[in-house]
Amino acid sequence: MSKSTKRVEQAAHVLGLSIIIQKMPESTRTAQDAAFACGCTVGQIVKSMVFEGAETSSLKLLLVSGFHNVNLDRAESLFGEALLRADPKRVREETGFAIGGVAPFGHLNLLETWMDSELLQYSTVWAAAGAPNAVFETNPQALLQATNAREFINDKA
Repeated sequence: MSKSTKRVEQAAHVLGLSIIIQKMPESTRTAQDAAFACGCTVGQIVKSMVFEGAETSSLKLLLVSGFHNVNLDRAESLFGEALLRADPKRVREETGFAIGGVAPFGHLNLLETWMDSELLQYSTVWAAAGAPNAVFETNPQALLQATNAREFINDKA
């Protein structure tokens, strides 16, 4: 297990989540790849998307259903400011994870977190566990609480 996935496992324990990190033989970098590898629907995949606030420059973590993208035209009304794509180098420096393996928790720095309400319709969801080929399954309500995320209604942009 890599340092990143160990950090996710330790953070889950501290947050009271019981998870089993699974290393997949193939990459789970895309929602489609992850759904195939996990044997679930694309909607059950948690995409951890990191954006930068246009005014504050703070990073924001959006936990988005695999069926959805983020409608950046609606970002200001949803998140209080326009959002810009975060620089991958900054994402790695502040979260400790490379894009494609960003977990919902276990970051090096605290991130303001939001969760797509679409994920809450499922009994379980699958999220990245700190590496492009590592995932874990969890209850979405427990994930919402553990990450202290704010729920948002996303459209299928």
